[in-house]
Amino acid sequence: MKWDAKLYNAKHSFVYNYGESLIELLNPILNERILDLGCGTANLTKQISDKTKNIVGIDSSLDMVLSAQKQYPELEIYHEDATNFNFDEPFDAIFSNATLHWVLNYESCAKSMFRNLNSNGRIVVEFGGKGNVQLIIESLRKHLSSYNYLEQSKLKQWYFPSIGDYSQALEKVGFRVTFAQHYDRLTELNENGIKDWIEMFGKNFLENVKEEHKLEILDKVQEELRPELFKSGKWYADYKRIRIIAIKE
Repeated sequence: MKWDAKLYNAKHSFVYNYGESLIELLNPILNERILDLGCGTANLTKQISDKTKNIVGIDSSLDMVLSAQKQYPELEIYHEDATNFNFDEPFDAIFSNATLHWVLNYESCAKSMFRNLNSNGRIVVEFGGKGNVQLIIESLRKHLSSYNYLEQSKLKQWYFPSIGDYSQALEKVGFRVTFAQHYDRLTELNENGIKDWIEMFGKNFLENVKEEHKLEILDKVQEELRPELFKSGKWYADYKRIRIIAIKE
């Protein structure tokens, strides 16, 4: 998916704000070499760099990488594919926030993470788990279908696994999973709510949808979800997250 780095920073900063607690779980140590996989605009990469100077960020979106390089010229940020990356010097830890559910070829990603870690290196990751944004996506698919946008209604752009599914994929390449958690995290959105969320993260569903239909579909989705996702004057997304720590032995 093509990303808009300015829009991401301006309206969807909750993505990296929630990631701050994941840095605590990472607990970076001075002189550790750490990779931020799917670093986006590198806001979390910068925070990690305050604890260890040997930090590298990678992202598959060139727009995000260019924005990160401009904002944080002192950091090492590279345009790389999460399913096939290689560094000459391995890492002590790989950190990833809100990225791995975008990686449909998760088996290759697991292999790349394993390959680029030192022995006893660890991964500390969080991403969308089973049931993530299910209310939003089911409503969007239904209304796209009602307007006869059948191809768009069947789009699969995320992988939201169970703990067991993802742990098994990691164990298959040699990781030992030491911590796994699946939890609900109702996530506050900006004032335009579900419509803005879809236009940022689900815009591929709207590809080749007529503009007038798009506006109608977004309105219908938002109004349908109002009873469940509009609370005390604020919009929320029905996030369900997975956190995993695994060790390369």
